[in-house]
Amino acid sequence: MPASPSSSAQAARERVARRLRDLRADSGLTGKELAVRCGWTHPKTSRIENARTPPTPEDIRRWCHACGSEDQAADIIAQSRDAESAYMEWRRQMRAGLKRLQDSYVDLYQATELFRVYSPTLVPGLLQTEGYARAVLSHVAELLDVPNDADQAAAARMERSRIVHEAGHRFVMVIEESVLYYQLGDADAMAAQLGYLLTAGALPSVSLGIIPRTRRERGLWPQELFHVYDDALVSVELMSARVRITQPSDVALYVRAFERLRRMAVYGADARALVLRAIEALR
Repeated sequence: MPASPSSSAQAARERVARRLRDLRADSGLTGKELAVRCGWTHPKTSRIENARTPPTPEDIRRWCHACGSEDQAADIIAQSRDAESAYMEWRRQMRAGLKRLQDSYVDLYQATELFRVYSPTLVPGLLQTEGYARAVLSHVAELLDVPNDADQAAAARMERSRIVHEAGHRFVMVIEESVLYYQLGDADAMAAQLGYLLTAGALPSVSLGIIPRTRRERGLWPQELFHVYDDALVSVELMSARVRITQPSDVALYVRAFERLRRMAVYGADARALVLRAIEALR
């Protein structure tokens, strides 16, 4: 079973603390010597190294400067921010309804030029039809026991998805072929969704790749659903929470994973053939 968001967040804090502790040890400084260089008390150094007190960005800058590792400060600051705010529990986010959650993405979408999306289970939200989105969101509300405003939320998702038609944005999406066979909603809703994939996949701004089930050798096994917004943010969707990742080294890891998955997919006529086969299977 995956760790709970709270325990995972604590583990992330401990990784930051361990990284700072290793920097100090590698530099040959004692805790007291580092405290003097940073201009604080020795107990503060101990609290940071034992993950009892989260360091501020300024704390991290001073620490790295004291250790002669200024080049690592930005990466550790991002890692620390992730540890403190990465896990956003779905139930807490959805207390005011699903529509409000959909609306919360608008500013991020408008600010993003390159979207990379990998999904092993669902049609990406930006390519969902209203009927398919309504079924997905209704099931989510039921599972998490939150207010079910799936109709309004689906309409908000459709409004948000208009961005695929706006200039200044590119969308590279990769799904597993099995996504085409997980029926959400009735057969008509699923058929409409698959039909829309044929249309959306031909949009100039959209690159839709499908990893065939028949692929014998994979460079990477199926991963969790994740979105990469430019090269600045990764959003990973778990059952209980969304994880936001901004640490540059971790963002780069997801970009590398995405590129491996992208290279395993088929595009154009080959992708259309897989969608048409799934449509035929609905009959």
